[in-house]
Amino acid sequence: MHAGNCSPRLSRHAGRERGGVKKRTTSPEEPGAPAVGAVVLRGRDERSEPGIGACPRAAMDLFGDLRRMNKRQLYYQVLNFAMIVSSALMIWKGLIVITGSESPIVVVLSGSMEPAFHRGDLLFLTNFHDDPIRAGEIVVFKVEGRDIPIVHRVIKIHEKENGNIKFLTKGDNNEVDDRGLYKEGQNWLEKKDVVGRARGFLPYVGMVTIIMNDYPKFKYALLAVMGAYVLLKRES
Repeated sequence: MHAGNCSPRLSRHAGRERGGVKKRTTSPEEPGAPAVGAVVLRGRDERSEPGIGACPRAAMDLFGDLRRMNKRQLYYQVLNFAMIVSSALMIWKGLIVITGSESPIVVVLSGSMEPAFHRGDLLFLTNFHDDPIRAGEIVVFKVEGRDIPIVHRVIKIHEKENGNIKFLTKGDNNEVDDRGLYKEGQNWLEKKDVVGRARGFLPYVGMVTIIMNDYPKFKYALLAVMGAYVLLKRES
């Protein structure tokens, strides 16, 4: 229903009878009448609730776009989305081969390496087996019983007579070394424990990953928005 621009003169003539049934239009001056220019939706004045229905309207627009797409267009957009995902996986596998690291890009999750690295920094790793581990290097290593790798600095090298090299690590911002983090009875790390060595970083870029891990609902919402954008994107 739309409210017109009523005037007192029109309201005086609005009560005339048609076919024996008297119809009466409420004047803007009468109690209970909506103000001139207000939009009446299901008996409520939308002006009194600013922004009402914004989210439902956005969802309706999204589903409306999906309904307007024919089968060929929908198939094309799904195929386009699958190609994007496949390309991302191929790039990731390519980085693994080039860098020699199973995780060529990692995010710093704690402040144990400050001031060298801060929480949220994005690290780029390499792990070439021919390169020896040196004291002072920053390495990412795995510890048995822990799912998340650790980023710390090598502080001591121990080389045995047979040429086998072991090393000890410590966080720059920690007071003690990492023996308390290793599995029970382990005092040194070996080359097989290393995921990679830090070769570069981007400050705070990884905060998005941390936020998505801390707030799973945000992660799912972001993925849904990205998927919907790809599906509904039109060719220019």
